Amino acid sequence: MAAFVYVLLSKKNPKRTYVGWTLDIDRRVAQHNTGTGAKFTRGGGWVLIYAERHRTRNGAMRREVFLKRDKAFRAALRGG
Repeated sequence: MAAFVYVLLSKKNPKRTYVGWTLDIDRRVAQHNTGTGAKFTRGGGWVLIYAERHRTRNGAMRREVFLKRDKAFRAALRGG
């Protein structure tokens, strides 16, 4: 089953990003925007700016950890 790693950008604070993983990317982004996603993203106003597909959950989870630590990559995605 395919899994995804994604990066969200806050509409309210364009310097704020969130990295996560999921099996259903559309559902997960909707959850973040309706306040039922991660506590960090409550309040809505998130835009998907990056996504990667992985063959396994484990691969997606490993990549998520890497991207959470890669501040330069996330800064480049948001244009700064």
